[in-house]
Amino acid sequence: MTDWIQRWQEGKIGWHRAQVNSKLVEFITCLKLKQGDTVFVPLCGKSYDMVYLLEQGFKVIGVELSSLAIEQFFDENNLVFTINQIDQFTLYQGENITLYCGDYFALDKSVLKSVSAVYDRAALVALAVDLRAKYAQHLYFIIPNDCRVLLLTLNYPQSQISGPPFAVDEDEVVSLFSKGFKCQQLQCFDDIKNELKFLRAGVDFIQKATYCLHKTGA
Repeated sequence: MTDWIQRWQEGKIGWHRAQVNSKLVEFITCLKLKQGDTVFVPLCGKSYDMVYLLEQGFKVIGVELSSLAIEQFFDENNLVFTINQIDQFTLYQGENITLYCGDYFALDKSVLKSVSAVYDRAALVALAVDLRAKYAQHLYFIIPNDCRVLLLTLNYPQSQISGPPFAVDEDEVVSLFSKGFKCQQLQCFDDIKNELKFLRAGVDFIQKATYCLHKTGA
């Protein structure tokens, strides 16, 4: 994951958006959240979606490898924070938000025992194929039973352009989360007309899909 840190240092963060993701707004109700509930955001970067979650009255726990990304998040959104060292993580804490700087795979389930939902906009698709199964298995291990996940993915001909973000189709999502999760695809559509990078590369299509996963523990 050193490439991830290097991308942040060099400002090569084309996946970052300065506005709230419309699919989070459209489908957040699938998470069945109540005021004061906590949402976990893996590989959170400096996503503005976390501000949206705070504004809706939720608490946020995130994990991110790049300290630069976390510090930019707090600075750009004028949020006061403190820094502490907890085991393998540097802990950045603001009002109702705690971001762990370190390795996602080092997170223990005790950290997420209060979590009611997970929001994955760009975590799964940021990982190469050899890490995606490990990611899904670890997510299952660290989140509580009855937790719901709002998952956003992309699918496109991977042979026509390299990732990240990587192509993840419906079959792979179902396979990755076949153990202990109920999986429902909420939406899938071709959005190539709005993806200039992919258009310029001559990519045939880019499907954007939204899923709601429910950890049943079975």
